[in-house]
Amino acid sequence: MLNVKNLSKTFLKGTPNEHTALQNLSLHLEKGDFVTVIGSNGAGKSTLFNAIAGSFLCEAGSIVLDGADITYKKEHQRAKQIGRIFQDPMKGTAPDLTVEENLALAYAKSMRNPFTSARRRKDVDFYRAQLARLDMGLEERMRTKMGQLSGGQRQAVTLLMSTIVTPKLLLLDEHTAALDPVTAQKVLEITKDIVSENQITTMMITHNIGQALHTGNRTIMLANGRIVLDLQGTERENITLPELLEMYKEKAGKVLDNDRMLLSDAE
Repeated sequence: MLNVKNLSKTFLKGTPNEHTALQNLSLHLEKGDFVTVIGSNGAGKSTLFNAIAGSFLCEAGSIVLDGADITYKKEHQRAKQIGRIFQDPMKGTAPDLTVEENLALAYAKSMRNPFTSARRRKDVDFYRAQLARLDMGLEERMRTKMGQLSGGQRQAVTLLMSTIVTPKLLLLDEHTAALDPVTAQKVLEITKDIVSENQITTMMITHNIGQALHTGNRTIMLANGRIVLDLQGTERENITLPELLEMYKEKAGKVLDNDRMLLSDAE
């Protein structure tokens, strides 16, 4: 489904601030994989997502999605097949438009004719049914502007917008990190339900190690722009935090010193 091969990206090349963010990184995902991504700050997690989404081009390597080479495709072209949700609940939505209008914009991607209205009566009924599944009462607030919703409500609607037309790949960039614990757990459960029901190939960045090891079917850990751990199956199910930290130290050549990750796991 997704083949990333030998990706390399260096920022500010040739300057005193030169930084290699990705180092010959390779990754293969099967259709339906749900991969959690962890690593300390600066490990290359968001850079990897940006490379896949087309936010910039890499100096070397290739990206193939569902058999099509997208290495040099522009970001807006990739967006037709790749859904992405950011940590900021306001990203990816139009705050001055209503919930219904935001969903209509996202749904319009599926129309053969881009000028066809996505606000027909049957479509509005469809949006209402999808919102009802969130169990947040948003089906009764379709005329409310997005900017007036709470962070959790906005993120739940953003999730619907990213999956209302099933993407080939879904990128979740710490999409629950800005929410309170109860709301974050609810949004995560909604995420897992939608991903499972539609068999969407998914990658999710998280700073919560426990969450990473119990969500999806695979966990990869980055350090210095490369994948140092790739856990799945019984190895992933049975690994303890001390064992994970020791494996990281052995593979990365350094101790994991990200307090946010360690404290999140302890909560």
